[in-house]
Amino acid sequence: MSDTSGWGMRTVSTDGADDRALTGVAGLDDILAGGLSRARIYVVEGTPGTGKTTLALQFLFEGRRLGERGMYVTLSETADELRASAASHGWSLDGISVVEMLPEAAFDAEQEQTLLHPADFDLGEATGRILGSLGQERPERLVLDSLAELRLLAQTPLRYRRQILALKNRLRSLRCTALLLDDMSGLPQDLQLQSIAHGVIVLEQSTSRYGAERRSLRVVKVRGIKFRGGYHDYTIETGGLAVYPRLVSEDYRYGLSSAPVATGIAGLDALLGGGLVPGTNSLVMGPTGTGKTSATTQCILAALERGEPAAIFKFGEDLATFFARSAGLGMDLRPHLDMGRLQVHQFTPAELSPGQFVHYVRRAVETDGVRAVLIDSLNNYLNAMPNEEYLIIQMHELLSYLNQHGIVTLLVLGQHGLVGDLRADVDLSYLSDTIILMRYFEVAGALRRCLSVVKTRTSDHEPTIREFSLGPGGVTIGAVLNQFDGVLGGSPVCRGGTGALMETMQPAPAPRAA
Repeated sequence: MSDTSGWGMRTVSTDGADDRALTGVAGLDDILAGGLSRARIYVVEGTPGTGKTTLALQFLFEGRRLGERGMYVTLSETADELRASAASHGWSLDGISVVEMLPEAAFDAEQEQTLLHPADFDLGEATGRILGSLGQERPERLVLDSLAELRLLAQTPLRYRRQILALKNRLRSLRCTALLLDDMSGLPQDLQLQSIAHGVIVLEQSTSRYGAERRSLRVVKVRGIKFRGGYHDYTIETGGLAVYPRLVSEDYRYGLSSAPVATGIAGLDALLGGGLVPGTNSLVMGPTGTGKTSATTQCILAALERGEPAAIFKFGEDLATFFARSAGLGMDLRPHLDMGRLQVHQFTPAELSPGQFVHYVRRAVETDGVRAVLIDSLNNYLNAMPNEEYLIIQMHELLSYLNQHGIVTLLVLGQHGLVGDLRADVDLSYLSDTIILMRYFEVAGALRRCLSVVKTRTSDHEPTIREFSLGPGGVTIGAVLNQFDGVLGGSPVCRGGTGALMETMQPAPAPRAA
């Protein structure tokens, strides 16, 4: 379950924040740069199922925590239904005044009348009861659920607008902060309510043919607050809404050290011109099985052995297989995992939104203090969210954010095919500070591996192609392949030379029969 509490929020300008009302949703308060201005009305719009009631209850519970009186006026749900909704999150409505505006008796046959237009009687009675309850209870926080009922009672836009203005003036005189919930059942071009309200928050959800629904939040307007615009992912968890603010890397600027750190692979450090530089990201590319994950895991292990916390974000591969394979190569990660220096997150495809993924990365960096991050692999990251747009832009923001925090970031990208013309799902080369290319090549009927550092922005790297091997000692870098041409093209030709190839590992002999 996602963490709905506050963690590592960005530093924002909160001038006048003492006169703000926290919403009870840490991510939303971050988007609003400190919460809602008090004594104002705000509209929360969304179709059924987007979490309007959950957000409203969190708003009232936050007020209760701060000692503020709260009132929930329901025109569409019964009080029992509201209590059941709260109980599903483990909440109690104790201390919250619930005003049920449509008692069951109102629908009895005896209450029906035909001589008067229903709106002439019901709207005046409803608004009168609301204003009367406000005067009696004098709440500091109010939720009105929902405006669709008032809109139906009003019949005309003019009468509807007048009632909302009357309610707005009464709430202002009481210094009450109010959330008005709207299920968007009115005409799409009817923007009267948005023009009257001090702020508007829209909750949206979408579905695909496979996987969980995606939910996003957008602050349309808030007067007098420099809020963070755009769409922000959120989920509805047991315990309330968890909002993941859209990442803007420009909000983070730090002075960083440029001293390289060791990868744990001596030959790779030489190829890189000294090692990996904190505040940069490295893209490791190659076909499947070339050793991308093993090489990057050894870099993570080197960080852990320096005493630096690290995080691995896995898409697709089973963790038991990952740990067993790493241990077989002499890279046992479990002791670091048990001591809390290493955290490993495994994500299920089609169940994750980009904002939620950024949330986990930010929490690892800002709360847990990790200094090295591995994302394995970008292919599965893209496949996990096939219907999301602008993933490359979001990845650009994430990499810039990690660089600003001085993190050593490692990215694994698989290429399609084994030899010849290899292609990848996405081109991230222009975003990467360092690119390490891995390839297969064939010698005397045996398959071998090689790598080359084709780009680095931080040092004068070695522009050679070297053989490497995977074994119980991890990754070992061999000599320059100066006797071959066309290795990276997938069609190597032996031209002769002085370089010696690495010894081919022989399989262990089979046990003799008794």
